[in-house]
Amino acid sequence: MLDGIIDTVQNTISLITQMKSTMAEVKHGVREKLPKIYSQDLLNHLFNGNHPYTKIEFIVEELGVSRITATKYLEQLVEHGFLTKQKIGRANYYINDPLYELLIAHS
Repeated sequence: MLDGIIDTVQNTISLITQMKSTMAEVKHGVREKLPKIYSQDLLNHLFNGNHPYTKIEFIVEELGVSRITATKYLEQLVEHGFLTKQKIGRANYYINDPLYELLIAHS
C-alpha cells in the first residue's frame, strides 16, 4: 500500500515540476513575442490545471476584459503557436497542447 502512495506522490511531483517548466517556457515566449498582452493572470489562466483549454467566455470572466479583447488575446496566442484553436459546434476552444500532453502522459 505504501508503494502505491509513494508512486502517486512521485508522479504528482513530476507532473507539477513539468508543468512549472512548461509554464516558464510559455511565459518567456509570450513576454518576448506578445508583450502587450502578457500578464501573470493570463498565464495562470492558461495553466490552471482544471482543464487544458479555454474559451473566450472564460477569459472575459476571469480576466475582466471585454469579449473583443479576449478574442484578440486568444487569436494572437494561436498565431504565435502558444495555443491551437478547435471549433466544436458553434464554440471555439483554445487548447494548451503542451499542458494537454503532460496531463495525458500522467493520467
